[in-house]
Amino acid sequence: MTYQQLLVEVKNNILYITINRPQKLNALNREVLAEIAHAIASAQTDKQVQAILLTGAGEKAFVAGADISEFQSYTLEEGKQLAKDGHDNVFNAIENSSKPVIAAINGFALGGGLELAMACHIRIASDNAKLGLPEVTLGLIPGYGGTQRLAQLVGKGLAFEMIFTADMITAEKAHQIGLVNHVVALSDLQAKAEEILEKIKQRAPLALASAIKAVNAGFNPKTNGYQTEIDEFGNCFQTNDFKEGTSAFLEKRKANFSGS
Repeated sequence: MTYQQLLVEVKNNILYITINRPQKLNALNREVLAEIAHAIASAQTDKQVQAILLTGAGEKAFVAGADISEFQSYTLEEGKQLAKDGHDNVFNAIENSSKPVIAAINGFALGGGLELAMACHIRIASDNAKLGLPEVTLGLIPGYGGTQRLAQLVGKGLAFEMIFTADMITAEKAHQIGLVNHVVALSDLQAKAEEILEKIKQRAPLALASAIKAVNAGFNPKTNGYQTEIDEFGNCFQTNDFKEGTSAFLEKRKANFSGS
């Protein structure tokens, strides 16, 4: 696929996905969402890709929200379909990605932009970032998982406050409440993400995928998280990476994982 709204490249086994609409503050429209869906899906079977870094072009915004002009006239059914397609193809796909996904939040992450960041496994924010869910000012609520993931990350009380007031919070406040993992200077944002990704790349790929599945299961009311952990723990025993990891530990050497 030739991407029109994204910059996509693989370097050192990291897939870099940059939403490239800086003139629109990287707002999400149907084309952007379709391209993100394709990039994330393709990464799952690309053996070159061990982890994913998602960010926005420019210094002003990660994603400043959804492109409101596209859905202003939607009906009830069209609105439901919009949310369902986003959940299935983009936001849940990121959350359930077998390859770890880090969001590098470079500026505004509002509405669908914050929801996109929350779907990622780890969030790093630049110190100029502003985060929020302003949907109630438009007569809407967050529709891409925001009501669920925000409460999971910061608790119900803070989630209600952020959604009810529609206020933006600073990167430092987001760090204090557990919404982001790290806050760094804008000039250090990519380097910090890459520092974490380099560590991740040294770990066993199949074990990382199992960990993602097990952690996510704990937040799925239809799934027994503990049973998923038991199953995934057991699955690790039949991998070559388990044999390599334990052998390397006993032999006091660095493991060389193959992802098999």
